[in-house]
Amino acid sequence: MQPSVFDDRSCFLGEGPLWHPLREQLFWVDIIGRRLLTRKGDEAAEWSFDVPVSALGWVDKDCILVAGANGLIRFDLVKGEGEMICPLPPSEPALRTNDGRADPKGGFWFGTMGMQAEPGAGTIYRYYKGELRALRPNIQIPNATCFSPEGDYAFFTDTRQRIIWKQRLDAEGWPIGDRSDFLDLREAQISPDGAIFDSEGYMWVACWGKACVIRFDRDGQEDLRIELPTSQATCPAFGGPDLTTLFITTARQGLNDTALSEQPLAGMTFSVPTSFRGIADPRVLL
Repeated sequence: MQPSVFDDRSCFLGEGPLWHPLREQLFWVDIIGRRLLTRKGDEAAEWSFDVPVSALGWVDKDCILVAGANGLIRFDLVKGEGEMICPLPPSEPALRTNDGRADPKGGFWFGTMGMQAEPGAGTIYRYYKGELRALRPNIQIPNATCFSPEGDYAFFTDTRQRIIWKQRLDAEGWPIGDRSDFLDLREAQISPDGAIFDSEGYMWVACWGKACVIRFDRDGQEDLRIELPTSQATCPAFGGPDLTTLFITTARQGLNDTALSEQPLAGMTFSVPTSFRGIADPRVLL
């Protein structure tokens, strides 16, 4: 399972890869570059935004949901136009969105964080059928938003704390009870970024600064590791016609000139053929 360059457009902070199941097409963002990017075969496109954009979900064949610094945007891929459907309240310090993903019930989870990653400035939210609820405040860098294949648990992290938490969900996908620790990566000194589950219920975690994506079993034990040619892995996503291709976004952020000269592929998006099958992202219900 050797990674190859899927798209050579270098992102300052590549994130949020989404395989659109109706279009059979990968979308992702450059958060700091304020770009939405896509590629299907030899055809590539991108769109620019006025604010940083991060997490993505799909609404229908021609529209996706984009988490922007000022709120959730319904973006028409045909017209190349966005409509704000859920603004976020003004805040101090200024915030942007970060990691997010659709849950199995059609809700959309996403987190906010300070522009300078100020401690405790962020919040994890869920948007569901027109309703926005704040789920967990005092987050520094929200990441690893993903859901068990059965849809009964959500998972998320504050990257700086290096613990991925597990949260039980009710029949409509809202949190119930207290969170618990699922994966404690402090001893391994791994900073978890984006994460997903495969169809076997194993979690794949992009490891910021470690040049890899790790697959963990249901007990939180490392199962395998995919090495990358650049250190800042940000988020994995399964795609392809049979959902067996692993796509991985990366970043240039945090690398000095020397590191960039040693990592010329930093910020590019990679693909890896695997023997595992992912889970299609659910449609977001607006």
